[in-house]
Amino acid sequence: MEKVKELMTPEPIVAELPGNRRDSINLMVKNKLTGMPVVKDGILKGFISRHDFFKNPDEEQIAMIYRKDFPSVEDEELIKNAAKIMVENEINYLPVRDKKNKCVGIITSFDMLKYIEKLKISTPVGDIVRSPCVPIYEETPIKVVLQTMKLTQLYAFPVVDRDTSLTGIISDRDLFNLTSINSGIVVSELGLGDDEDSWSWEGLKNIMKLYYEESKIELPDLMVKDAMVKDPLSVYEKTETYEAARLMRLNDFAQLPVVDQVDKLKTMVYELDLVYTVL
Repeated sequence: MEKVKELMTPEPIVAELPGNRRDSINLMVKNKLTGMPVVKDGILKGFISRHDFFKNPDEEQIAMIYRKDFPSVEDEELIKNAAKIMVENEINYLPVRDKKNKCVGIITSFDMLKYIEKLKISTPVGDIVRSPCVPIYEETPIKVVLQTMKLTQLYAFPVVDRDTSLTGIISDRDLFNLTSINSGIVVSELGLGDDEDSWSWEGLKNIMKLYYEESKIELPDLMVKDAMVKDPLSVYEKTETYEAARLMRLNDFAQLPVVDQVDKLKTMVYELDLVYTVL
């Protein structure tokens, strides 16, 4: 059986203690991250994600923001044990430590997709779905979608027409692309500096929920059908797990709609649903 150290990303980007809010956000934006381990002198102390920033908008020191009880896994553990921790805690990333508690890597649900492919796990997708599916009607105003994201903590929805046939998918990134936002304000408030070569708007998308939560964006009066990705990639209920994992990995998707033979939406399958098959 393979061990975590064989699948993990070694020498991950980390937040150092002591540290401040801006430096941490800056690291996440520049490296297109949604979270990272927190260390002190190389020793793993916990984890910090964009959600932690949202929950603590007035705290400047990451010592007051990061999660000290965040799960981790030892590098010599079996991969299936890491998968078990991810599934049980509903997390998509897991810091990796050695026997001396030094942070030596990170393993993610995306890494698990490669492992699922390698094992050729053939369980039908329809048998593994564990997460809720919230379809959105294509005539829904996108401002309603934003509110639905906040309430459900889901950030991608399948889109259906009057006949419940799948017509698209809409995510927080699609909403971000429509926002009216002053780039100068973003650069200033996140402490990114004026040199755009040191960061990217693609990386900024990972952290933009901070602005959703603080109502610092303006969305136009459009319907979902005007903003969604049309004719999205989808899978069938009988599609084998390793094939769904391959499609997610190659297209950098965290979820895929599941449809029947006439394109009627059945559900959504997420990365963690696939990780469950490693157990």
